[in-house]
Amino acid sequence: MRSRYAISAGTPGPAGAHHAPARTNFAVYSRQAAGMALLLYRGADDEAPFQEITLAPPGNRHSFFWHVAVEKLPAGTHYNWRVATRSADGSEVELEVLDPFARAVSMARWRRGAWRPGEALGMRGVVTARADEPRPPPIGLEGAVIYELHVGGFTRHPSSGVRQPGTYSGLIEKIPYLRDLGVTHVQLLPVAAFDEQDVPASVAALGLANYWGYSPVALASPHPGYAASADPAAQEDEFRAMVRAFHAAGIGVLLDVVLNHTAEGGQKGPVLNYKGLMPGEFYHRDGQDYRDYTGCGNTINTSHPLVTQMLVQTLRIWAEERHVDGFRFDLASVFVRGSDGAPLEQPPAPWAIEAALPGMPLIAEPWDAAGLYHVGNFPGHGWCEWNGRYRDALRRFLRGEPGLTGEIATCLAGSSDLYQASDRRPVHSVNYITCHDGFTLHDLVSYRDKHNGANGEENRDGWEHNLSWNCGTEGDTLDEATLRLRNQHARNALALLLLSQGTPMLLAGDEVLRTQRGNNNAWCQDNELSWFDWRLTETNGNMLEFVRQMIALRRRHPSLSRPAFLTGRIEPARGIPDITWHGAVPGESPWNDGSRYLAFTLAGCSAEEEDLHVLINMSDRSESVDLPPIPGRRWHLAMDTAREPPGDIVARDAQMTWAAPRYLSQPRSVVVLEAR
Repeated sequence: MRSRYAISAGTPGPAGAHHAPARTNFAVYSRQAAGMALLLYRGADDEAPFQEITLAPPGNRHSFFWHVAVEKLPAGTHYNWRVATRSADGSEVELEVLDPFARAVSMARWRRGAWRPGEALGMRGVVTARADEPRPPPIGLEGAVIYELHVGGFTRHPSSGVRQPGTYSGLIEKIPYLRDLGVTHVQLLPVAAFDEQDVPASVAALGLANYWGYSPVALASPHPGYAASADPAAQEDEFRAMVRAFHAAGIGVLLDVVLNHTAEGGQKGPVLNYKGLMPGEFYHRDGQDYRDYTGCGNTINTSHPLVTQMLVQTLRIWAEERHVDGFRFDLASVFVRGSDGAPLEQPPAPWAIEAALPGMPLIAEPWDAAGLYHVGNFPGHGWCEWNGRYRDALRRFLRGEPGLTGEIATCLAGSSDLYQASDRRPVHSVNYITCHDGFTLHDLVSYRDKHNGANGEENRDGWEHNLSWNCGTEGDTLDEATLRLRNQHARNALALLLLSQGTPMLLAGDEVLRTQRGNNNAWCQDNELSWFDWRLTETNGNMLEFVRQMIALRRRHPSLSRPAFLTGRIEPARGIPDITWHGAVPGESPWNDGSRYLAFTLAGCSAEEEDLHVLINMSDRSESVDLPPIPGRRWHLAMDTAREPPGDIVARDAQMTWAAPRYLSQPRSVVVLEAR
């Protein structure tokens, strides 16, 4: 590498470092900056830059975009910006900051607790070569089954058997497992570069780190901790190779993105990039104080047009340059807040994101940490939502609460009460019972209370509103009856999820009953508590097979993923209503206030598709119920969660005709019959 490179004025956009063999253009926005310099480093370990380029307006500044071009700069060069600003007392301060649009970052020298203003930052952007590959059409959510997983934790356990555990490359080796499971999309917990050291002192004292990744520092860079290569310039290629491998297997890639806060924290947090470059625009502020609607010390001010434009550009980098298929937005109700923090009637961010990414799945977590709740009315036209109301209703029903049959029927039918009035469809309801945030499925049926002492916060953290049922015993037990009931209860949950209209989402490891030992907030547990233990695929192989068969049943029944809401009117292809609801007694209303039993008959969407009859009994007594006649067809038993595995679910070709006119629905069970 040369000692110095020739420079020219460059152009004000696009933001970031755009590399070409002849010249690399650098551009960054800062209205408050009194001066700006580009610092070029040979590598992560260099104490000082080998070239410092001072930018001088007007030649190097246009509308507060600072820019310079460096001739024949090789990819792999490390860089940062030095920005001169004025502090609150009027004195000039110089800060080294990270490029908000760095395509790759090095964080090897970063020590969060030791950082002081004016010192070298310890993390640096890295110039990367562009990859001009044609972008395939995004894989949409019609008929989707989403699988939420953590890139590191999915293969970090010694039992994973992959060559490069905990990495993008390691995840590629597990694609055959996911394809065999039958999922259509993976939803990856945050993969944008984040600060693993962003934890409270009590958590750090236990040697714990920020594991989930909801602490971003560079929104456009793949997290270097998930890369097998130590060369940051190669990490973007590794991420792209992972996406290509998923696409080759027919699996879409969704990213969980954190556009509501950053790792810079509040007033006392470090200055990483936005605090130095955009202190007046990027965050919600009240004077010198940072408004906190995220529980993380700061909140991104998406009501500012320039901030929204920057976030949109970040998303387009992931979509257009790395070919991901869609996004899930953490604490997305932050997008609805105006500059004063109050909700806006027409917030610009959701509409701008939707307009910039046509045809891509966009999934909102439609609430924030300060009380905004938008389940059913998140702004925009085509947004999907994590349906928190579905989760809560199903959990209450599964644990045996009476009087919920009407609400459960609405949830099973796609939550039309939430989405039909806004011209949305069942697919817009992302249904889930468990996710990364909360109990795993095993723990949902094994614990009444959270057990988060290992997190170092005296069990104060985590959700109190678990709506769980421990089947009579808290935590571990050797009692066989309790274990059978727990396994049956877990199968009930997954069966109802996969029998619901809408878009189902599974939590990685639930298919093999992975446990976190009652910890419902394992955000800092980068260890075996959170990792996928691949030995469970053998130990709990019956559960794994149940989930495979349930996903296969769902995917061979288009009637479970209808493009429009059910009406109760005649299905033309079958000559019977598209759905009919039943109580335990013929002619009796299924909406009895004390009922814990519900059944429905679902017509096939075509003359070839089998009709379905589903019996759901969450009471403590058995019910002998009539099976509805289906002209020209006979019922076949497909699944009964009360039966011992492997007889709990039967592959289509192995099903036997059910000749009796009635069926004995056992306590706390779900039954599925297919008519053909």
